[in-house]
Amino acid sequence: MNIVLTGSLGNIGRPLTETLVNNGHAVTVISSNPNRQQEIEFLGAKAAIGKLQDVDFLAETFKGAEIVYLMETMEAAGDMFDKSVDFISDITKIGENYKEAIERSGVKKVIHLSSIGAHTNKGTGIILFHHNVETTLRQLPDNISIRFIRPVSFYINLFSLIHDIRSKGAIISNYGGDVKEPWVSPKDIAAVIAEEVDRKFEGKTIRYVASDEVSPNEIAEALGEAIGKPDLKWQVIPSQQLLDNWLSIGFNEQVARGFTELQESQGNGSLYEDYNQHKPLLGKVKLKDFAEDFAKAYQRE
Repeated sequence: MNIVLTGSLGNIGRPLTETLVNNGHAVTVISSNPNRQQEIEFLGAKAAIGKLQDVDFLAETFKGAEIVYLMETMEAAGDMFDKSVDFISDITKIGENYKEAIERSGVKKVIHLSSIGAHTNKGTGIILFHHNVETTLRQLPDNISIRFIRPVSFYINLFSLIHDIRSKGAIISNYGGDVKEPWVSPKDIAAVIAEEVDRKFEGKTIRYVASDEVSPNEIAEALGEAIGKPDLKWQVIPSQQLLDNWLSIGFNEQVARGFTELQESQGNGSLYEDYNQHKPLLGKVKLKDFAEDFAKAYQRE
């Protein structure tokens, strides 16, 4: 099968490319970085070098594909410390480019990496763009089938805690406690996408992806044990204090406010309302597995 992947060779793209190539598919990987071309070709895929902001490039690259895999990230819009970037607007525009490129190329099957929280346009902060892109893609004609993949919070986002653990001796957030919430490994996401490629799907449907369900306090305990700090705590501070901290280190204000609101939705459970009604089977990579990777990263820094 001829498949085009966006997302280059990131945390999901690399294992996904490897799996699809090993399964006998003809894979084209879109990357904005020319230096990735050799690496992509080494994996047995074809490289298409261009930007998601270039709809002509996307339409031409999509031609002849039986399935296109679409994703959008904040990195595609700019640096989170660049105060001039409107991330929500710019990424929403990428979704519009995807829609036009699909219409122009004749693609009939789409797998879109969306996100938990995409079910609503309220209270999810910075990830609002996922809802916007889903809404745009749902406007495609009925004869174009889309499988929306909605992963939950990524384990790898926890790497950002390393600085606070080193400097403050604690995990600092505006929510916490003993209520379990879902987390996911990019490896499990890649496995689900590869599975969907080989399945028939019709209409515009949703599939959530999660690896484990654990509470903030359980995360602190697992990460603390892994790095040799068994007393590590998950400390809760007011949202305004967290926002002020992020603004003080130079975060783009939309990003700082957006992540503050997103974490509030994790704490009050609103982020998980739709997930809780459509819970998936959990994947293979558990918190204890990620904790080993976290410990290695912690020791390197």
